[in-house]
Amino acid sequence: MRFQSFKLLPDVVKNLLILNGLFFLATIVFNNRFGIDLIDILGLHFPGSEKFHWWQFLTYMFMHGGFAHIFFNMFAVWMFGAVLENYWGPKKFLLYYILTGIGAALTHYAIMYYEFYPVFNGIDNYILNPSFDNLNAFINSEQFTIRSFIMKERFALFQQSYNELMQYGLIEDANNLSISYLLSYKADLLNLPVVVGASGALFGILLAYGMLFPNNVIYLYFAIPIKAKYFVMLYGALELYSGISNNGSNVAHFAHLGGMIFGFILIKLWKKKDYFNPYE
Repeated sequence: MRFQSFKLLPDVVKNLLILNGLFFLATIVFNNRFGIDLIDILGLHFPGSEKFHWWQFLTYMFMHGGFAHIFFNMFAVWMFGAVLENYWGPKKFLLYYILTGIGAALTHYAIMYYEFYPVFNGIDNYILNPSFDNLNAFINSEQFTIRSFIMKERFALFQQSYNELMQYGLIEDANNLSISYLLSYKADLLNLPVVVGASGALFGILLAYGMLFPNNVIYLYFAIPIKAKYFVMLYGALELYSGISNNGSNVAHFAHLGGMIFGFILIKLWKKKDYFNPYE
């Protein structure tokens, strides 16, 4: 294979490291000095949420939830991304990085929409036919889940008020209150998931590295040798298992898979069009 150039820290990777570092520092400063949560503003919210903005599909890639999160992401971006940028050149690498990051977010929220759809459908059906029995049926179903402390507090307050209204025979007021609560519950559910981090684009980078340099040896934990193609397959299988098992972690496993899937599609399209070879 021939490389366009060889730099230990090529330009795009260098600027990605700088930008991620600046965003991370800004997150700390704005939170401590001004009480402004940049993760809530620049992290990616669920489309349909009142906090969602289209530009979050880009800005979320530069936000991280802690030092370990940004350190290991940026270390891997440098380790594998530098090789890809030297081979592809800066323009193709940056385009690949951005598109796989966006693809990762789209995949994650497509899965979340599939998960949330029965909940939203249940709420819509209840609004059409509110009643004590229907409310209990929905609340006691698998669709209804409390996912944060604030949601738990609001549910407790709602239950108390609703039970008081039902006790005094104010059924219509109780039904109106239940509708209002479920609409606020839906809004909380939409606002709750916030995706941050360069992991989606990073997994796209790992996929590209494994496809371009399949026999290169990677040392797991700096000690265990494994060929890049097997490393990528193992990591992909682990993310798929973790996503399906839904172990309750805050890791967006399907976003990681989305980065790999979009990366695979891009590589195949570019290769078919001879766009992949920098010397064509």
